[in-house]
Amino acid sequence: MNETDGFKKRINDLAERCDRTSSVTCTVFLTPAEQYELSTMAFPGTDIKTVLFGGADDCERKAAFFLPYYEDEESFDFTGYIKVLKIQSYFGEPAHKDYLGAILGLGIERDRIGDIFISGSTAYVFCISSVSVLLLNELEKVGRCGVKVTEVSPDAVPGQEKKVKALSFTVKSMRLDAVASNIFGISRTQAAELIRLGAVTLNYKICEKADAPVDSGAVISIRGKGKGRVVEIGGKSRKDRLFISAEKYL
Repeated sequence: MNETDGFKKRINDLAERCDRTSSVTCTVFLTPAEQYELSTMAFPGTDIKTVLFGGADDCERKAAFFLPYYEDEESFDFTGYIKVLKIQSYFGEPAHKDYLGAILGLGIERDRIGDIFISGSTAYVFCISSVSVLLLNELEKVGRCGVKVTEVSPDAVPGQEKKVKALSFTVKSMRLDAVASNIFGISRTQAAELIRLGAVTLNYKICEKADAPVDSGAVISIRGKGKGRVVEIGGKSRKDRLFISAEKYL
């Protein structure tokens, strides 16, 4: 069984248990690639609802919740499953890698930790509730800085501004090499070569086909060049080229 098959089996087991017992089930935090894989799955014959939630709207890592028929996404209380911890650093401003390293150094697995938002000397860490007590009691130092950890409401977390560059261009067809070259400002030949070398991901999976079709909403990454997203595929020009709106993350 490969990694993808193992992931799908775990997801199907959670969905089946939710439907069979009429109780909430959930995963740990999923990477964007795993979230995309989940979006391709269906659970026919069930009344369950699948919801992705990371603790705040801006979170990239999210847990998947399977809600039985009687639960509603708008009224469901996610705070029983995901906690937000505020880490106040003294005499320094640790980086993301410092916070993550200190947390994992306590023996906590990576998938129990979601996003880490940093604002100056303060970090907000989203975590699975089962590890929050350990962090509250044991995390005393991040890098060389002493820290104080407290639990806070999700409403206390400052919003994270997503920095993107808006792009508009036209392509003859929605091929991966054509779209990638425009988003990342490289030639189509360069894009095709990077795709051939396995340096390009389409929807978080390595894609080695230059002519792979790209849809609206698709996320494209090139190793060393960043990440972008197709926002909208518009109409056609007089020369039969497609108008594309996209964004590149800064």
